[in-house]
Amino acid sequence: MQSWREMVAVSCGDWHSAGVWADGSALAVGTNRRRQCAVADWRGLTAIAAGYLHTVGLRIDGRAVATGDRATGACDVEQWEDVVALDAGSYHTVGVTASGRVLAAGDNSKKQCDVGDWRDIVAVGAGSTHTLGLRADGTVVSTGNNADSQCSVGGWSGIRLPKS
Repeated sequence: MQSWREMVAVSCGDWHSAGVWADGSALAVGTNRRRQCAVADWRGLTAIAAGYLHTVGLRIDGRAVATGDRATGACDVEQWEDVVALDAGSYHTVGVTASGRVLAAGDNSKKQCDVGDWRDIVAVGAGSTHTLGLRADGTVVSTGNNADSQCSVGGWSGIRLPKS
């Protein structure tokens, strides 16, 4: 069993967990039925996100990598560049570029990937069928399934990322 010491990033999917060690290599454990844990060869990572049946990583050079179930398109991130943050939902993946634009790949049946007009975003969160974006001014935008009011974030403001 590999050690989880010296991790700099971790994420939980539905049935797997993933992490990035301080040296930029990755580890994933749990159910691997769609190869969502096939990250042993990944190097130079700064972040990782585990979805339902996929895992995505962010490399130091701003490029994204992915493994796992490719049926929904959530792993179609290999062309992404200049990415500074990302997250994995159940069947979709979202990323933020250095310029504050948001990229999305995967299932869009609930409009969870309708992020093309978002600007000045500094962080994203991907849920099962919805997506949130944190703007530089501390407000939050949302898209996707709002059946349980999970996108009702219009009054959220003053939110800041932790200082690293």
